[in-house]
Amino acid sequence: MRHLKRTAKLGRTFEHRNAMLANMVCSLIKHKRITTTLAKAKAARSVAEKIVSLGKKGTLHARRLATAKLRTHGPTVQMTKAEKTKWRTQEDVIRILFEDIAPAFKGRAGGYTRIIQLEQRPGDAANKAILEWVDEVVTTAPAPQAKAEAKAEEKK
Repeated sequence: MRHLKRTAKLGRTFEHRNAMLANMVCSLIKHKRITTTLAKAKAARSVAEKIVSLGKKGTLHARRLATAKLRTHGPTVQMTKAEKTKWRTQEDVIRILFEDIAPAFKGRAGGYTRIIQLEQRPGDAANKAILEWVDEVVTTAPAPQAKAEAKAEEKK
């Protein structure tokens, strides 16, 4: 019996569902808004809100819990210093969460995301939705020296 089980199964196994939701939250952190189906947006919203609550704590333990939940890790190939800086500013989900998004929501007690419903998808008539942050989140730009090094690398 499924009494008091409120998890939306989304037609997937436990592992597949958790991996999909972690990837959706990572995309939300990186891109600030994602378009998906309404059911997936509602499921991803609760994961995103819990991750932001961890980000607001800011402790090492919270950082490790967020890393485990989002299944993220650093780059797996050798990079130059400029490439590492670019990866850190644009792709490092944990850094973006703890240094950009969580401080923006420091004064808010909850409700960090909003769902905007869109029209139905033509192929299967699924309800589409946009999942985005409530407040405008400002990301930190790389240092001017790093920008100059990146431009020098591009010219070569």
